[in-house]
Amino acid sequence: MLIVIVRSIILYIVVLIVMRIMGKRQIGQLQPFELVITIIISELAAVPMQNTGIPLLYGIIPIVILMIAHIILSFASLKSLKARAVICGKPSILIDHGIVRTDELAKLYFNIDDLLEQLRVKGYPDIQDVEFAILETKGQLSVIPKSMKRPVTPKDMNLNIEQERLPITLIIDGKVVRENLKIAKLNENDIRKNLNNSDISDFKQVLFAGLDSSGKFFFQKK
Repeated sequence: MLIVIVRSIILYIVVLIVMRIMGKRQIGQLQPFELVITIIISELAAVPMQNTGIPLLYGIIPIVILMIAHIILSFASLKSLKARAVICGKPSILIDHGIVRTDELAKLYFNIDDLLEQLRVKGYPDIQDVEFAILETKGQLSVIPKSMKRPVTPKDMNLNIEQERLPITLIIDGKVVRENLKIAKLNENDIRKNLNNSDISDFKQVLFAGLDSSGKFFFQKK
């Protein structure tokens, strides 16, 4: 029993390291070749984890080889447009200037019901509102609505809006995030002054604190 536990922990750590090296994408964001490698790695890890008669290296070595293959393919797709087209494929235009391309749908085994469903998910129940619909290489549908159906922007109304900043987290569960303090160009005394105004003397009383997109300090008590 102890052997099974140790082997499981080792394989878990190996797979975790490999997946971290491979990147931070979610399953729905993986390219086809990345998804295939991920599925195979999970199978390779499961077999020696269940069968103690199989040497541990028989599971680890193939996983490392697949990781190297992934890095090579990713590098090739990064440096070469031709390699990217072969490895990842190309986006397909399903609606072009408001017209559904039935030839492209047939090529992708994509029927009208599938297209209408994806458009509804994206918030476009009426196909007549769509100028372009593009099926990306990851299987996601990108929708570009017709000009008259697009949301109004400040630019359309000739409004001069101040550029927002990225919100910065300063305290999480009572602990100061010191790296973000440097980014915000603040120190602990600055935070204490803001908290003292609300009768809070200890960081441990704070669940979350930070600067919003306008640079304003905000917090929530535990």
